Amino acid sequence: QEQLKESGGGLVHIGGSLKLTCEAPGFPMEHYAIGWFRQAPAKAREAISSISASGASTHYAFSVEGRFTISRDNSKYMSYLQMDNLKPEDTAVYFCATAPDLYIDSDTFQNPNLYDYWGQGTQVTVSS
Repeated sequence: QEQLKESGGGLVHIGGSLKLTCEAPGFPMEHYAIGWFRQAPAKAREAISSISASGASTHYAFSVEGRFTISRDNSKYMSYLQMDNLKPEDTAVYFCATAPDLYIDSDTFQNPNLYDYWGQGTQVTVSS
């Protein structure tokens, strides 16, 4: 059974950077888009970015555009989320998830119901 695992979270000061990694060992990467989501306490899960199976197409939520960069390396079964200029409101548990590539575009990438496999999440805390 395919499984996803996030890593790279931690505690960082305002303006700092973190790079999250999503591992998907053995996953058929060439057919699946990858999305990154986050959930803060008492808040709904928020989609923040997605990347197409080939890596050619990326999408970002307005809240992170210009600060976060999504990428992937299919040969290593990995996706990455580089987070720069972090703010306290970025504090959350971050998840990666996969969806069939043809389902995901600029209008749909924020719909969590389209994603079928999820990781357990990694905590990111931005302190002031």
